[in-house]
Amino acid sequence: MIEAIPNISEGRRPEVVRAIADAAAAAPGAALLDCSSDASHHRSVITLAGAADPLRDALLRLCEAAIARIDLRAHRGAHPRIGAVDVVPFVPLDGTPMAACVDLARSTAAALADRFDLPVYLYAEAAARPDRERLELVRRGGFEGLAAKLSTAEGTPDHGPARPHPTAGASAVGARGALIAFNVNLASSDVEAARAIARAVRERDGGLPAVKALGLRLAEREGAPVQVSLNLTDYRRTGIAAAVARVTAEATARGIGVAGTELVGLAPAAARAGAEPYVPSDQTIEARLEITPAVRAGP
Repeated sequence: MIEAIPNISEGRRPEVVRAIADAAAAAPGAALLDCSSDASHHRSVITLAGAADPLRDALLRLCEAAIARIDLRAHRGAHPRIGAVDVVPFVPLDGTPMAACVDLARSTAAALADRFDLPVYLYAEAAARPDRERLELVRRGGFEGLAAKLSTAEGTPDHGPARPHPTAGASAVGARGALIAFNVNLASSDVEAARAIARAVRERDGGLPAVKALGLRLAEREGAPVQVSLNLTDYRRTGIAAAVARVTAEATARGIGVAGTELVGLAPAAARAGAEPYVPSDQTIEARLEITPAVRAGP
């Protein structure tokens, strides 16, 4: 059992997101567990589960549907991105070894590059180079800086051409452990304050362990409020409740209130311990697998 969480650069046209998700779900043996969209981020997170071969097929179908419908030349959103199918992480479930996800990531990356003439980077556990283990480094420069990046030796993709796909950019494919994407919305429109809070919270600037954070403006929402967007890369080291408490404390110190929180996609059931107000019981990987038992049996 493996989980795949492709992130696509479309969050404002529900019919397009649905068509792309349905294309992936049409692969025999691949189950669609969740689809979460955000208009301000202009991004959707799709969660699939299954065995390796069905998931590879599902990702090829998803990429075909996304490339036909997404043109990054007209795409503007709060979230960083390099591609129409921006990032595809594979996560082991049910005791599956990480090596199986690494193998799947590498074979899927090669297949995507070959079929769609798409530059593809490998990241995290699947990275072929140490400087590509961190996704934020792979994605640095965004779609707009992709052509210049691909023209350098440092930016040469692991698979595919050393030039962007004209409308779909590039993709990053990797293997990693469970990651929780979680947003804390602030009662403020001060994006500099949100960025300062993100710096105070994230690990790389001396904040909480296993936490990545960005301060973003939600331009599509009334009043253009701001948000601290969190990635908890190991919820055992820093859980949701601890992250929310730290963001709240940093916001309070700046005279800013918390307007609400959002779990993006699904979380492991174990991450609910002590964080029940933030994770609905039906928004865990295990809960969704329970209602899609056919995926465990395969095609």
